[in-house]
Amino acid sequence: MHEQRLTRRNLLTGGAVTAAVGALAACSPGRAAQTTSAAATRQPDAQPDVPTGKTVEPFHGEHQAGVATLPQTYAAFVAFDLKPGVDREAMGRMMRLLTDDARRLTSGTGALADTEPHLAEFPARLTITFGFGPGMFEKAGLEKQRPASVKELPKFPIDRLEKRWSGGDLLIQICSDDAVTLAHALRMTVKDARSFGTVRWIQRGFRRPPHVQAATLTQRNLMGQLDGTVNPKPGTPEFDRAVWVSDGPEWFRGGTTLVLRRIRMELETWDKVDPVAREFTIGRRLSDGAPLTGNAEHDEPDFEKTTPAGLPVIGEYAHIRRAHVADPALRIFRRAYNYDDGLSEDGVADSGLLFASYQADIDRQFLPIQRRLAEADLLNDWTTPIGSAVFAIPPGCREGGWIGETLLA
Repeated sequence: MHEQRLTRRNLLTGGAVTAAVGALAACSPGRAAQTTSAAATRQPDAQPDVPTGKTVEPFHGEHQAGVATLPQTYAAFVAFDLKPGVDREAMGRMMRLLTDDARRLTSGTGALADTEPHLAEFPARLTITFGFGPGMFEKAGLEKQRPASVKELPKFPIDRLEKRWSGGDLLIQICSDDAVTLAHALRMTVKDARSFGTVRWIQRGFRRPPHVQAATLTQRNLMGQLDGTVNPKPGTPEFDRAVWVSDGPEWFRGGTTLVLRRIRMELETWDKVDPVAREFTIGRRLSDGAPLTGNAEHDEPDFEKTTPAGLPVIGEYAHIRRAHVADPALRIFRRAYNYDDGLSEDGVADSGLLFASYQADIDRQFLPIQRRLAEADLLNDWTTPIGSAVFAIPPGCREGGWIGETLLA
């Protein structure tokens, strides 16, 4: 009976969970002191030099920038629907043009025929990343070259998807530590892309800037949780196996896939949940992100540990249990951004998360996790997916080359 009671929101917002996990507090006398002091005593990782407005992220290389790159402060994701008649040859022309824009802008130079080149002089780690949606392959006559996992996701019972945030044939992902630089890069690339496609949607996100919190540290989302603790580390063999494509279509090797999910947060009802119930829902402490069975954020959770009453310390439907992946090669790489799109007339925030998940194979890595979360995750009572899109992110290009040439040339 305890399992049924602990999965219901009405009990999480009351005292049932407090009582249920009281046994945990009883067997961990130092927990209260640890919780209140953890934020003050936690030692952050060694912080790199804070980047400046002149800091440049390399554009050329085996992989596109904007995936393994340390997340920048601001992001804009814009999707296009290709116009009728835009075939493989036209796609090639478009990608040559957009690659030239990106090469110039990311180096701090205005785009070709840029009437405001001075707006590009502070790239602030600008990256511009391109992706191809499932529809692009069909419209360009390249269906046989579409990676098998790059297709519309199956419908999940928790989804409340809206067309205005879903789908798309072409993606331009733009990230920078400066909002002016990002706005200018967005305008320049959209001006050149609109001859070939119409804007389907644009989604903007933000994180704490590097002068506030080092980008290497786990950031909090708008629900107050440390978001992305278990993430492959760029530059490691585990990251390479999980993110970069090494098999399948030859043109795609060195690329990756992106699943972008727009997840609305029900902050009004989340506000009513007490801290103990919030921690039980996630399976981690709010103060420092440590699993309820551990002492520090990156400690491995012990899913076998029970309270003196015999209940699991990390509940059966806690978020971290449902999202857990033991094999590093099957994990996803998340590069999430918050969004906050204002207030309704009665003052309710339209806020949430742009969940950007990169992985070598969506079927093998993303879908098993998403199915478990959709089936039973306590956090589902306070989060609602309202947008979903899937893209193939082609490999990078050499100097003088262009993004997509391995497919479109």
